[in-house]
Amino acid sequence: MPLVEIRNLSREYRKGEQVIRPLHEVTLDVEQGDFVSLMGSSGSGKTTLLNLIAGIDRPTRGEVRVAGTDIGKLSRTQLAHWRASHVGYIFQLYNLIPVLTAYENIELPLLLLPLSRAERQKRVEIAMEAVGLTDRADHYPRQLSGGQEQRVGIARAIVADPTIVVADEPTGDLDAETSEQILRLLQRLNQELGTTLLMVTHDPKSAAIARRQLRLDKGELLEPEAPKVSLTARRA
Repeated sequence: MPLVEIRNLSREYRKGEQVIRPLHEVTLDVEQGDFVSLMGSSGSGKTTLLNLIAGIDRPTRGEVRVAGTDIGKLSRTQLAHWRASHVGYIFQLYNLIPVLTAYENIELPLLLLPLSRAERQKRVEIAMEAVGLTDRADHYPRQLSGGQEQRVGIARAIVADPTIVVADEPTGDLDAETSEQILRLLQRLNQELGTTLLMVTHDPKSAAIARRQLRLDKGELLEPEAPKVSLTARRA
């Protein structure tokens, strides 16, 4: 059984008398341990699909199942608890709390789970080591570079050992060199830790590091024939 099962998924909303349809009849399977990139022009429905899978938005029609759970049938309270345990979200602009240290930002998702302080500490330390930030635990976001801030965001996304990690333009606010470092980190998390990743990007080179590349066009899902491009090859 696929980890993520999407069947005939549509999302629409009204803007005055106009009906906007960012997604139309999308069907998709994502296997455990997969790394999928989603491309498309602005307004193609990429972030909408990401938010539906993450349980942040609800579909107009269709079904989203993650690890066997039909998340469209969960109440708001159930959905909040489900997200805390099952979804890690990596944002383009990091979304760190400026008055909290790197350690405290990473720990935030764990405060929603029934864990002891010692258990939280162990998980935060493991996550910080995974992203190479053990020496920045006491630093505040203003004391970190953009790449370091995004590493904190990635550590926060993986700290609860979620079922799936979704990333919305994770390198969109970074320079080329830092972007490559972040993409290498995501690739390593997928290959070495088996993290299931779904990444939205507008950059074909970034998309090509994923195991599978998909494209959304006017709310409809396409799967182009695209060659794999390693990050090592990109530097040549």
